[in-house]
Order: sequence, then C-alpha cells, then structure tokens
Amino acid sequence: MNNTLRNILAVVLGWFAGSIVNMALVQLGYYIYPIPNVDTNNLEALTNVMPSLSSKHFIFPFLAHAVGTLVGAFITALIVLKYKVRFALVIGTLFFIGGIIVNMMLPAPTWFKAVDLLLAYMPMAFAGGFLAKSLKKTH
Repeated sequence: MNNTLRNILAVVLGWFAGSIVNMALVQLGYYIYPIPNVDTNNLEALTNVMPSLSSKHFIFPFLAHAVGTLVGAFITALIVLKYKVRFALVIGTLFFIGGIIVNMMLPAPTWFKAVDLLLAYMPMAFAGGFLAKSLKKTH
C-alpha cells in the first residue's frame, strides 16, 4: 500500500475509532449520572441545564474526550510506519478543535473547560502515540 494512502487511512480510522469511544463514554455517563427531565440529544435543552449540573456530570465528558483521543491516537500510530507520535498528535489536534467547538457551544463551568482543553487532548494524543511507538519497539 502506498505510504501516503496508509497515513491518510490511519488518520481516518483513528479519528473514527476515537469518536466511537468518545460517544460511547458520553452515553455511558448519561446512564450512570442521568440528567432528569432533559433530552440529552437536544442541544438547546442541554445548554439550558448545564449551569445547574454538578461536577459529577462532567466526569464522563472529560473521560470521553481523553480516552477517545487516546484510543484514536493509539490506533493511528499503530497503523502509520513512520512519525508515529506526530500522526498521533494530528488526531489530538482534530479532537482538540472539536473540543474548542463544543466548549464554545455549551456553557460548561470554566474549570471544566480548562481541564478539558489542557488535559484531554494533546497529552492523551502524545501518550497514545508514545504507547504505540513503544509497543512496536518490543515486537
């Protein structure tokens, strides 16, 4: 397979897998910490209820962003042949941009926005890339 095509495929698959993990964890969070009388698929309803949510309601969104990025970066780095950490950081950048957009759309607390944007994306992308790179060295 052409190396460029392989790299593009790696990014697409990593982004897709990370997105699935992200959404699964968000849905799990709604199941474990339900928001009473709110359709969580309705952005307007979610926006209205956000200021009244407790910190427990932000655990799974953070985990979703961090673990989704980690998984996506790891899968991407496993697939690419060279520059594993750099390609993992591409995934981190894609998820980071998504995180900025979501943080602009929803009125989450400032502490959550800071923790989310500083810890969930680039550090997890780096960790995923480094983990895949280390795994490939041992085999």
